[in-house]
Amino acid sequence: MGQAFCCIQVDQSTVAMRETFGKFDHVLEPGCHFLPWCLGKQIAGYLSLRVQQLDVRCETKTKDNVFVTVVASIQYNAIADQASDAFYRLSNTKEQIQSYVFDVIRASVPKLNLDDVFEQKNDIARAVEDELGKAMSSYGYKIVQTLIVDIEPDNHVKKAMNEINAASRMRVAANEKAEAEKILQIKRAEGEAESKYLSGLGIARQRQAIVDGLRDSVLAFSVNVPGTTAKDVMDMVLVTQYFDTMKEIGASSKSSSVFIPHGPGAVRDIASQVRDGLLQGSAIH
Repeated sequence: MGQAFCCIQVDQSTVAMRETFGKFDHVLEPGCHFLPWCLGKQIAGYLSLRVQQLDVRCETKTKDNVFVTVVASIQYNAIADQASDAFYRLSNTKEQIQSYVFDVIRASVPKLNLDDVFEQKNDIARAVEDELGKAMSSYGYKIVQTLIVDIEPDNHVKKAMNEINAASRMRVAANEKAEAEKILQIKRAEGEAESKYLSGLGIARQRQAIVDGLRDSVLAFSVNVPGTTAKDVMDMVLVTQYFDTMKEIGASSKSSSVFIPHGPGAVRDIASQVRDGLLQGSAIH
């Protein structure tokens, strides 16, 4: 309808290329324009000035011979002042940009190891942006931003990397577990040593108390019963201890059996042995 009245409408963020008998004439800005087609005026096409995005997948090899797929996201737009160059000079803008991206990535990534590719992806994106900016500016396009959005190694490589990481973490965990067990064993040994030390002190104090009690008993008995000697008192105490021991053995509920000689002579022999031991101990000290 607009062509019939020699008028056309150009939308916002878009420009139109006007030709006269097939030759570029003028860039039409957004709005309504008079187009006398009878005078050879016609619209060759429209060019969007909006920012566009192109995702480029490039497969290449790293310095350590690992094949990776690098995904670059290119954001670009046509320059309004160079709209005619952007429209006429390139037949396929996306293929042109893709060729430059392939060239830069395949020149940069083979110089880096796989780990460095992940760490220096911003440097790769900057190199792509610089190269594209220089090349596409002469064709009327501006490179707004270049991003390396993904780096995909081969699946076998990713699996191997994950296994290496898992093995490293398992090794650290094993070291930590061994260190914890070592600490537990040390603390357990320290506790056992302290327990034995305290047990020895208790036994020593028990024996000391027994000796002190026997000494006090002998002295008290000698004073209260005239005519008795220390030997008589000791023999009586030993006989009493002997019968107490026999009572304890008989009253025990355990099934173990103890065979000891029993009789007046046996009691006298035991008393002699204990007395001789005490005398030898006193002589040593």
